[in-house]
Amino acid sequence: MLKRCLAKLFSLIVVKKIESTYNKAPELQVKTLKQLIKKAKTTEFGTDHNFSNIFSHKDFCNNVPVRDYEQLYGYIEKVKEGGENVLWPGKPKYFAKTSGTTSGAKLIPITKESMPNQIKSARNALLFYINKTGNTKFLDGKMIFIQGSPVLEEINGIKTGRLSGIVAHYIPSYLRRNNMPSWETNSIDNWEEKILKICDETSKEEMTVIGGIPSWVQMYFEKLLYLNNKQNISQLFEKFSLYIYGGVNYSPYEKIFNKLIGKKINSIEYFPASEGFFAYQNNQNDKSLLLQYDSGIYFEFIKIEDFEKNNPERFNLSNIELNINYVLIVSTNAGLWAYNTGDTVMFTSLAPPKLLVTGRYKHFISAFGEHVIASEVEQSLSEAAKKFDLSISEFTVAPKIENGNKLPCHEWFIEFEELEINIKEFEKFLDKRVQEKNIYYKDLIKGKVLKTLEVKKLSKGTFNRYMKSIGKLGGQNKVPRLSNNRDFVDGLLNNISTF
Repeated sequence: MLKRCLAKLFSLIVVKKIESTYNKAPELQVKTLKQLIKKAKTTEFGTDHNFSNIFSHKDFCNNVPVRDYEQLYGYIEKVKEGGENVLWPGKPKYFAKTSGTTSGAKLIPITKESMPNQIKSARNALLFYINKTGNTKFLDGKMIFIQGSPVLEEINGIKTGRLSGIVAHYIPSYLRRNNMPSWETNSIDNWEEKILKICDETSKEEMTVIGGIPSWVQMYFEKLLYLNNKQNISQLFEKFSLYIYGGVNYSPYEKIFNKLIGKKINSIEYFPASEGFFAYQNNQNDKSLLLQYDSGIYFEFIKIEDFEKNNPERFNLSNIELNINYVLIVSTNAGLWAYNTGDTVMFTSLAPPKLLVTGRYKHFISAFGEHVIASEVEQSLSEAAKKFDLSISEFTVAPKIENGNKLPCHEWFIEFEELEINIKEFEKFLDKRVQEKNIYYKDLIKGKVLKTLEVKKLSKGTFNRYMKSIGKLGGQNKVPRLSNNRDFVDGLLNNISTF
């Protein structure tokens, strides 16, 4: 009881302090940029980019171009080889390892200055939840965050691993006693073996909070039910009341989660990345996320339609607009400068600055000029699933080019829970929803450039089998929602079983 009272008091203090800064967000961002420039002006990057003469956002834009990882790779290599004062004073404390493109695995620096942002933001999201709902009972039970292994490698004295594995080293002492799984189980690399061991450790516990990427938590739930011969998770964990997730839109999974759990429960969305913890949900009645504008990260935004232009305009919190899709650019106290995260966002509020994650800049379909983005696809699928009372386990979308005079289309590969589906009616409804959300797609359909979408039903487990075959089962790995080519689905087809 004392723990819960103290949690309510602490949440009140923290939430009121954050809320008092809502109208100062642009001002705090100006201060953040000045602090970052001052701290790094004598580094190699700071010298190369004339940090000593940067006094404004305009100066920053003129001196520091937007870069992605590949374009920053030369500086990262120097840090990797043991160099100091390259991107940030001294050396990073960690490298967060994440999947890359042309450079293979990416190594994102995390410094002693940037690490607290990852921990405090996750904590503050829970404090907002406590403050706004009054719910504290979950503090009495056990919590689990299904994550990567905390076992870290070393590269020239810099500890290296998955972000979730690094964060596991920073679980607050007041939560450690209630946190699961054990260190030994969390350190297991084989995902299927790890899930079995997690099930074994948690089955007899009173779990109240469960977190992780939806697809992998779904695997955990299904395995729990099978091993314990239960109909739903609530029969195992009667007090389970909060699900925490990030990195993937939850809405396509919500129906199947409600079925697996046996009831609808509260959820909190995080927006974490190896580059920094960018935002979190601070209100159960609002799906948008509170931007972390006072956390050592300077945020810039480029309109999606302008991103490929030479020197596109870079917006900040002083001049962003609502309901516009932006590519998210960050500069951080880990030494990332005008870094293209690849994430796309749309603001729903300016004071406080709140946003929705709309997808990934490179994850869209525009094989025919339509530029359909992830949020349009996910919202359309959620609406179709609700209309037909269906549960979706997993899905991906790719362009389909037909031979002869047949029109091309978008091909949707969907893993349904149900066996009996009126696929033609489902396709018709789904296509109509996409057309409503994307005028370019609608014009291509009406102009007979594209035909309406096609859905291929996949049997249960198809995606997991393929992800396992390419070494990406579990952890922070995610199925790509959208592709401009068929590389992913061609691999998927080799593991496919239709019904």
